[in-house]
Amino acid sequence: MLLQLNHHHHPFPFFCVDAAFSEEQCAALEGLFLPTNDWQHRDGAFYQCSLCDVTEKIPASFQTELLARMREITRLPLVNRILVTAQRMLPGHVIGRHSDRPFLGYEMVRLVVQLNQHWRPDHGGVLELFSSPDGQAVFRVDPEYNTAVGFPLHAGSYHGVTEVTQPRQTVVFNFWHVANTPELAEYVQALFANLHFSEFPAALNPVASSAESTLPEETTFRAGTAAIALRRLGYDEATIVTGYRHSAGLALCETGDAETDAAVLLADWMAYLYRESFDLARWKILRNNLERVERVTRLLPAWQLCLPEWRESN
Repeated sequence: MLLQLNHHHHPFPFFCVDAAFSEEQCAALEGLFLPTNDWQHRDGAFYQCSLCDVTEKIPASFQTELLARMREITRLPLVNRILVTAQRMLPGHVIGRHSDRPFLGYEMVRLVVQLNQHWRPDHGGVLELFSSPDGQAVFRVDPEYNTAVGFPLHAGSYHGVTEVTQPRQTVVFNFWHVANTPELAEYVQALFANLHFSEFPAALNPVASSAESTLPEETTFRAGTAAIALRRLGYDEATIVTGYRHSAGLALCETGDAETDAAVLLADWMAYLYRESFDLARWKILRNNLERVERVTRLLPAWQLCLPEWRESN
């Protein structure tokens, strides 16, 4: 399973493999494309295909083996959660350029398996990889039978599929990073429910007003969101002001108090997730900053979800 990989680093890290699965496994995957499935049709200008969730039709043993292999390949802590979709494109369908960056609670790693017997270049359906939102394709992957492409999703993982002239069948496996689960999304969305900056304590108002006059709106909005998180977590005005200034880039959080610094860093990270998307590099910085800090009760739910203690058996 997924042996003899070809790793690439441009336009972003990904791998290809020519013989992804055994003949028996491929036959089982082909059997997922039943006309009686609950197909969800997408026919917009940007995304044209039919999708069907087939996760429950994939044997548990297959999922377990594949998950273990993807952990080995990506060297990422992927949780025991897989979403599998069958994707069918018909003549004239095309998928425009997009990154599928992992928003809060979204999957982070994708494996795309092609199941197109007797594919020819004039059939189209080529997976194209790009280095930017515009410009020419940097890498092209033909949708030949039993080939696969895998890659971590991030803000720059731009890809698309050229127009097809013959039906194209693909099975897509989606994997979640341990620190960007749907459970984290539920917690963060609840924390920021009914968000109103009128909740700012009086001490923060002059700081926020000054920042809003000089900084971009997205910066001050994220800083305000971090401040609201600290308020709702029960911290005092001084900590809330410190958190705002840190998130706005006005000052580093170096108070010398371990709990205050941890609260500010976690609030900043949750505000970033809420406004942006999961960024592996930023998450690693957060983990390194807090890995030796003792976890405090008030922050424990957020801490466990943002920085879970990972074991391979998870």
